[in-house]
Amino acid sequence: MSRLTVVAYTFGVLFFLVSCAFSVFYGYKVMSHDLPEEGNEIKGYNYHFVLVPEELDNDYWRLVEKGAQEAAKEYGVLLEYAGPKQANIDEHLKTIEMSMASKVDGIITQGLSDEQFTPLINRVVERVPVITIDTDASNSNRMSYIGTDNYYSGYLAGKALIEDTKGQANVAIITGSFYANHQQLRVQGFRDAVMSEQGIKIITMEESEISRVRAAEKAYQILKDYPEVNAFYGTSALDGIGIAQVVEKYKKTDQVYIIGFDNLPETLDYLSKGTIKATIVQEPYEMGYRAVQMMIDLIEGKTVPPVVHTNTRVLRAADLPVSHLGGREAGY
Repeated sequence: MSRLTVVAYTFGVLFFLVSCAFSVFYGYKVMSHDLPEEGNEIKGYNYHFVLVPEELDNDYWRLVEKGAQEAAKEYGVLLEYAGPKQANIDEHLKTIEMSMASKVDGIITQGLSDEQFTPLINRVVERVPVITIDTDASNSNRMSYIGTDNYYSGYLAGKALIEDTKGQANVAIITGSFYANHQQLRVQGFRDAVMSEQGIKIITMEESEISRVRAAEKAYQILKDYPEVNAFYGTSALDGIGIAQVVEKYKKTDQVYIIGFDNLPETLDYLSKGTIKATIVQEPYEMGYRAVQMMIDLIEGKTVPPVVHTNTRVLRAADLPVSHLGGREAGY
């Protein structure tokens, strides 16, 4: 073997080892950011909780986290915010399992309707108390649920659409997930509300996968395939925003009625302009704050109600502060 070959071989081995080292380090940093560490020692805190959202960077879940962190600071709790970067049931379940293994004092998590979720929660609560938030898992042994009455919120949306369209609309539904329990309930509540209205027809329903980009793609395809559609109902926080983007670009906003969910800043902007006509407002901050309080009560042996429904209401442009009304008056 020539000297040049030996040098090249040695360099190649060194490069490989350095690459592996960086990969291991990077992987560790990612995992330590997204998942609780086992054996995490808590100093200066009364309790250690983990909040597992549907997806980490969702604006709605950041509001839940804000409320939870405020309560955690007030009550001397270390709160970790950990979970999937994008909605993913396997990563969600893995985060719960890692939280249990790291011996946290309590787990606050969105409920999931997948058949894997209930058996896992039933196993976890034997070691760690679990509170579901935003979406319940009523068939599991979770200790309590705090969040929206999702069926009622869907029913409110249906009644608002009837009122605003005078009972005449061809509706397309874009839902965050066909399989998530809270999304199913919001659809069912809406369907039940409009069922007796002869002038309202549900034309089609599509899934956005909790993505504003996908919601926009679905809205565009619906308008192309079903020109008779003149109303949209979006059941997740990002659906209404995606729908509104398409309606503004491809249709006259006074020809299409949109009712969405939540009061994210973009939603309020579209509401003030009249692109979105109404939105169903939840209380994510309150959910997060009270979930931490309830978990402390559980640990300290106090009685906690099995279900706590936070407030839900319809918001229209007329309900916004004058300072937020920069666009035309909302109306169908």
